[in-house]
Amino acid sequence: MDEKILNQLSIELGKRLKQKKLSVTCAESCTGGWIAKVITDIAGSSAYFNRGFVTYSNDAKHEMLGVSLVSLTQFGAVSEQIVKEMAEGALKVAEANFSVAVSGIAGPDGGSEEKPVGTVWFGFAFQVEADIQTVTYRQHFSGNRDAVRLQSVIFSLKILLEEIIKN
Repeated sequence: MDEKILNQLSIELGKRLKQKKLSVTCAESCTGGWIAKVITDIAGSSAYFNRGFVTYSNDAKHEMLGVSLVSLTQFGAVSEQIVKEMAEGALKVAEANFSVAVSGIAGPDGGSEEKPVGTVWFGFAFQVEADIQTVTYRQHFSGNRDAVRLQSVIFSLKILLEEIIKN
């Protein structure tokens, strides 16, 4: 059932992007490239997807997307500030119209009282004329590692669709 949902969301996302002649990129940490995978599962996705970034480590976030080392130290990788910087960095590097960034704690380890397992931050950036606008969300998903990651991918695709329809 989940594969069907992912496929439907990916098809709809591609259709909207093609109609508007727009492109999307992703900067993924806890989802490990799953968002890019489902987007590119759709034949013809090269028309709207050029590249994505799997930035699992802090070094990768900094080196590939320009995330500030100060921000990483101050806020931690799983934070609003970091997904905002990831989304904006991916948008610039990929020269895309839309981006999604995901950083979270999928478990089973790594959680804390402040950031329990299942905590996931999302950043969505989009180009509006000469400016970049970014929106962020914090979600808490339940279940095992795969369940948290799957819910993160579904959430990402749904919000991307909403943002593309709005803009």
